[in-house]
Amino acid sequence: MTHTEDEVAGLLLAAGGGRRLGGRPKALLTHRGRPLVEHAVEVLRAAGCARVHVVLGAAADTVRERARLDGCVLVDNPRWELGMGSSLRAGLGSLAGTGARAALVSLVDQPGIGAEAVARVLAAYEDESSLVAAAYGGVRGHPVLFGAAHWAGVASSATGDRGARVYLKAHDEAVRLVECGDVASPYDIDTSEDLARLE
Repeated sequence: MTHTEDEVAGLLLAAGGGRRLGGRPKALLTHRGRPLVEHAVEVLRAAGCARVHVVLGAAADTVRERARLDGCVLVDNPRWELGMGSSLRAGLGSLAGTGARAALVSLVDQPGIGAEAVARVLAAYEDESSLVAAAYGGVRGHPVLFGAAHWAGVASSATGDRGARVYLKAHDEAVRLVECGDVASPYDIDTSEDLARLE
């Protein structure tokens, strides 16, 4: 195991209830014949994250039953309805004491972002002070890597659906952008029209 694999944990935010999808939990949408959450975990692993924490919220029990998430640490976010910020806080909290020195955060509803893009962000990790984000045509997107030195700040500013946006904006100059637009497409699966993007 390389030092990067050992020190950087994948953190998958998969708690969303799919309000604009008629309340269908995003983790259980089908992509390439299996739940989206399985696909997203596999992308993190293929990119080099040996350790993966998955934050569950909407229909968490059903996700546990239907999705094969062997070897993942499953983190329940009972407050998932408060938005992505609460899931980010729960996920970062679950990494405390694990020895992880950075968290590579990805979203379950972005299947157009594959292992190649995630691996690029992972490769830019240096130490606990690292702050790295994928960029698409120069515009910051996901995944985002937060060194442990940033976790408390991210957690305290993560509210509603903004996630880490406020923190990243405040630390704009420290964020290293890694262009991924040539290998990934950062669309979200948010509405019923977006479902056509799933395979």
